[in-house]
Amino acid sequence: MCYDCSAKPDEAGASRRSFTRFLAAGAGLTVLAACTPGAPKAVAPSSASPSASPSAAAVTAAASPTAEPPTPAAASPEPSPTPSPSATLPRQFSLTDPASPWLIVNKHRPLVPAAYMPPDLVQPAVAMTVSGEASLLNSTTAAAAEAMFAAAAQDGVSMVLASGYRSYNTQVATYNGYVASRGQADADTASARPGYSEHQTGWAFDIADGNGVCGFQPCFADQPAAVWAKANGHRFGFVVRYPWMFHPITGYYYEPWHLRYIGVEAATDMVNRGIFTLEEYFGVEPAPGYP
Repeated sequence: MCYDCSAKPDEAGASRRSFTRFLAAGAGLTVLAACTPGAPKAVAPSSASPSASPSAAAVTAAASPTAEPPTPAAASPEPSPTPSPSATLPRQFSLTDPASPWLIVNKHRPLVPAAYMPPDLVQPAVAMTVSGEASLLNSTTAAAAEAMFAAAAQDGVSMVLASGYRSYNTQVATYNGYVASRGQADADTASARPGYSEHQTGWAFDIADGNGVCGFQPCFADQPAAVWAKANGHRFGFVVRYPWMFHPITGYYYEPWHLRYIGVEAATDMVNRGIFTLEEYFGVEPAPGYP
């Protein structure tokens, strides 16, 4: 998670125009690439060709001083009312327990305890460009990631793990680095505060494309790994946590690389019901900025 937005949900139009000016100023790539300390290294090229996605085209159009930011229906629907999960789901989980796949952590909902560490961190058997703690996920997420990466490979799509678990201490160092170089106000637009990052839970990770193109950049949305994950991730329990143009709800601009495990039932239910954010799906308030 890399960017903050203070706009309210009912100011989505103004947010889009602000985002247009922000990208036109040339700062968009820097902010949206700030999710991890470095971009993933290139690995063997994928045999799959890029598929169309609205996000990169929208960013390109937004960079033009005269262009209005496009708002394709599939990519930037109007935020829906805050429904509760489907009553047909077979199981219910806590929204506050860090060990729960339905945990909601955002700028209004910190982890408790703040220095939580998953007890079952493992390294999934997938291609990756990281090592050490960043190569770890909790055991449930790791198993689902292995299945997803294998299915993508069968479809000719090369996907790699670019950033997994991030400890509280690592987040302290990362966030403080931003504060030292930019000041706290700007740091809050580029890095989650310690104790507020999904990466600390083991339920989330970032992906990169096997060809190494557009890592942690808006153009990644058009790369095969991102297109495939967006279309198929729910089959393995994953959703794109920060979708396009929902930053007034999630607090972060579009991150097509950031996947979050919530379980197959819930992820599939979200897709079937056309709900795009966890905040809306689980009926919690939007979190555009820190209180």
